[in-house]
Amino acid sequence: MKKILIVEDDVSIAVLQKDYLELADFEVEICEDGMKALNQIKTNKYDLLILDIMLPNINGFDILKSIQETKDIPVLLVSAKKDEIDKIKAFSLGADDYITKPFSPGELVARVKSHLNNYEKLKNKFGEKVKKDIIIIRGLEIRKNSRQVFINGNQVNLPQKEFELLLYLSENPNKVFGRDELFEKIWGMEALGDSSTVTVHVGRVREKIESSPSNPQYIETVWGAGYRLRV
Repeated sequence: MKKILIVEDDVSIAVLQKDYLELADFEVEICEDGMKALNQIKTNKYDLLILDIMLPNINGFDILKSIQETKDIPVLLVSAKKDEIDKIKAFSLGADDYITKPFSPGELVARVKSHLNNYEKLKNKFGEKVKKDIIIIRGLEIRKNSRQVFINGNQVNLPQKEFELLLYLSENPNKVFGRDELFEKIWGMEALGDSSTVTVHVGRVREKIESSPSNPQYIETVWGAGYRLRV
C-alpha cells in the first residue's frame, strides 16, 4: 500500500483529501504545520507528498527546496495562488505537479495515481539500465559506463588493462580462462609481450580488490588451467 503525506493547514480540506485517497487504497497521514512536516518527511518513508504552499512556520516552497536533494518521490504542490510565477517557481524547485484550489477530490486521486504510475515506470526503467551497467559481486562493484570499481564502498583505481581484465572475468563468472586466452582477449593478437603479462596484471588487481591477495576471494588461480572470477 502506497503511503502519502498531506501537508495542509486547513483540516477540513485535508480530511476530505484523506478520505478520498483512502477509498482508493492509499495509506494517508496529515500534517498541519510546515516545520513538523519537514521533520516527518526527513524521518519517514513516503511514496508521494501533497504539499500546500501557505503553511505555518515554513512554507511549501521552502520544504520542497529542503528535501529536493535527499528525497526522490513525487511532490504535488497545492495552492489557491494561480499566478504563473508561482507555478514556474514550483516546477523549478522540483515539483511534479501544481494544483490550484478549488479542485475536486476525484481529480486529486487521478493525479496521484498518474504520478505514482509514471514514477514506478521510470524507476523500473532506470533500475533495469543500472542492472545492465553495474556488476555487483558481494562487496565488489564494477560500473561499466564510468569505468569505476568499488570494494566495500571504497573506490579503487584501476588502469585501463587492469579494468578490462577484471570486467571480462566478471562478465564471465566462474568460467576458467587460460593465460593465453586472456592475453588475446584483453591485449589482442598484435600486442607486444606475452601471456606472463596476464599474471602480472592479475596480481595488481588482487592487490587492489582482495583483502588478502595471497588468499583471493574473487580472482582465483586454477592450477594448470588459468584464472576465474568466483561468485
